[in-house]
Amino acid sequence: MINASIVLEGGAARGVFTAGVLDYLMEQDLYCSHVVGVSAGSCNGVDYISRQIGRTKNCMIHKDKENTYTGVRTLVKQRTLYDMDKVFDYYPNVLYPFDFETYSKSEMKGEWVVTNCRTGKAEYLDSRTDKAELMKITRASSSMPLVSSMVEVRGEQYLDGGLADSIPVERAFSYGNEKVIVILTRNEGYRKKIMGKVQRELYQNYYRNYPQLAETICTRAVNYNRSLEQLKELEREGKVFVIHPFFPTLGRTETRYERLLAFYQHGYQVMKNSRRRLDAYLMS
Repeated sequence: MINASIVLEGGAARGVFTAGVLDYLMEQDLYCSHVVGVSAGSCNGVDYISRQIGRTKNCMIHKDKENTYTGVRTLVKQRTLYDMDKVFDYYPNVLYPFDFETYSKSEMKGEWVVTNCRTGKAEYLDSRTDKAELMKITRASSSMPLVSSMVEVRGEQYLDGGLADSIPVERAFSYGNEKVIVILTRNEGYRKKIMGKVQRELYQNYYRNYPQLAETICTRAVNYNRSLEQLKELEREGKVFVIHPFFPTLGRTETRYERLLAFYQHGYQVMKNSRRRLDAYLMS
């Protein structure tokens, strides 16, 4: 195990890119001491710590529509964009069993970013003694506003960690490791569009009982773009190693099997092609 931190960005369906990257690293027995994941990145991260090659891929890419967790069928049947019960209950306990025993005994440290709905601030949670609580944490980290319900963990209500800390590089450096690997799911040069007045009013009205959360959502794009600028500077200084897609990324609600599989394979190949550079960075 290498004393280094991995940061895993979210992005819903774009998380298959990260799955490809991590599957390659696991095949190479390259494990880092610390992992911090956001949204879909948290789902990837727990499977990395439990050393389950291919599990995230299986959870996210389906030919069989019966086992998919999103799409028109889910929207019509459950009035929600994502079937969160299937992802965080049926999958880990029945269809794609999650190896909590390996996870709980791992020396690797993991933290999964959630946004506290009361304060609008990021929190970094984990559970090594309670599988159900861990699934709640990863569910909260992945619960996008408007289309997902808040998730209660330890008496607090949470939503998607990407709202408050989309790329938790500062958190990664706080672990004390000099080496930080950042896996992004957007192409280089991407920047979020600043939220317009109509969107702001929508969120402020919908979350009127959670004003701090609404403010965090409305300022997310500004903070995200600032994080990317800071990350670019850290990369120029040689302080971080960044992996990102090189061909057009997916929409966060992509369901087509061929496109998801291609993006997964792209992540795998990008990491494979970057292995020598990564080794040089880790040894420098």
